[in-house]
Amino acid sequence: MKDLLNKWNQLSLVKRIFVGLIIGIILAVTIPETAGPVVILGSLFVGALKAIAPMLVFFLVMSAISQHKSGQQTNMKSIIVLYLLGTFLAGFVAVIASFMFPVSITLTAGVDSVTAPGGVTEVLKALLLNLVDNPVKALFNANYIGILSWAVLLGLALKNAPDTTKTMISNFSDAISQMVRWVINFAPLGIMGLVFDSIATSGLESLLSYGQLLAVLIGVMIFVALVVNPIIAFVMIRQNPYRLVFKCIRESGITAFFTRSSAANIPVNMSLCEKLGLDKDTYSVSIPLGATINMAGAAVTISVLTLAAVHTLGIQVDIPTAIILSVLSAVSACGASGVAGGSLLLIPLACSLFGIPNEIAMQVVGVGFIVGVLQDSFETALNSSTDVLFTAVAEFAEWRKEGKQIVIK
Repeated sequence: MKDLLNKWNQLSLVKRIFVGLIIGIILAVTIPETAGPVVILGSLFVGALKAIAPMLVFFLVMSAISQHKSGQQTNMKSIIVLYLLGTFLAGFVAVIASFMFPVSITLTAGVDSVTAPGGVTEVLKALLLNLVDNPVKALFNANYIGILSWAVLLGLALKNAPDTTKTMISNFSDAISQMVRWVINFAPLGIMGLVFDSIATSGLESLLSYGQLLAVLIGVMIFVALVVNPIIAFVMIRQNPYRLVFKCIRESGITAFFTRSSAANIPVNMSLCEKLGLDKDTYSVSIPLGATINMAGAAVTISVLTLAAVHTLGIQVDIPTAIILSVLSAVSACGASGVAGGSLLLIPLACSLFGIPNEIAMQVVGVGFIVGVLQDSFETALNSSTDVLFTAVAEFAEWRKEGKQIVIK
């Protein structure tokens, strides 16, 4: 038994996750009722990640900024530009794909239990108000914009603190990072529970009637992940980007696919950045920021579902309006995390651009919830894996300028 456990621990985490994935699928297909308690493993894993992530971000950012030396370079400007560019291009590609493959949808009953924001101004206002949220409340509600803002301010205030204080904060940061490693080691069991729950309870039969819509949604997200993002990466680092792209998808995208939570995947992404040898001062800020504003998948969802409604209603769309939709979907997507319900509730904003009444727009949101079993998983996988990709690309671009060799294991 001990030898078996040692061999298991010698396997890479990705291989262990695949084993958990396969076991979860087998249990869901063969003995779904008997293996029902397996679901708790998935809930515990996601719950642990969500619980530790706010504290991890808070202490990492505060520690990094308090110990940051003047003149030491970070790549935050480049990373933010990449985040915004990637989100806009994802929305633009989604608009083009929706014109090439127009989709009609069967509008469902209205969604009464949710309320969409009134406009882009409201979304941005909520985003700005989150900046000045009560710090304890921000930690409690996992409001990462608020956590980041207070961590940055505390870090700046502690720059002139005694070394003993800085060491204590650094020790807390290291201790929480170690706790995160322990939690991530349980990923195979967590993924097993999550995939079992997904297949046993939701199934895929109910999605067949929305096959064409799902094909466009998922197809665009895959295209962004395997074509658009690699082109951006190649322009920055001037070498084959696919080893880095596939590493990010394999080690970040897979866990994000099953947890369906960018916040829960923050510890996984931080661990991957550490493996890639990236600067802790940079990724401790860029990864939680990316979980908030780097929303390529959300931009795709907003654009595709909006244009599906437009096509269903027979509304003609000209090129300037389509470009405006790309910009609107990108801006809205950046504020998605500040709105309860995520990207789907931002669809009425985009629908209003074409004069579609709110009652019909909320029916489109209902369709989004139906296909969300797969749509949300692919969206989160794209969003979260891209956080690491762009953080790494920005730093590797600096390495290239300095003549350092870029080695991706």
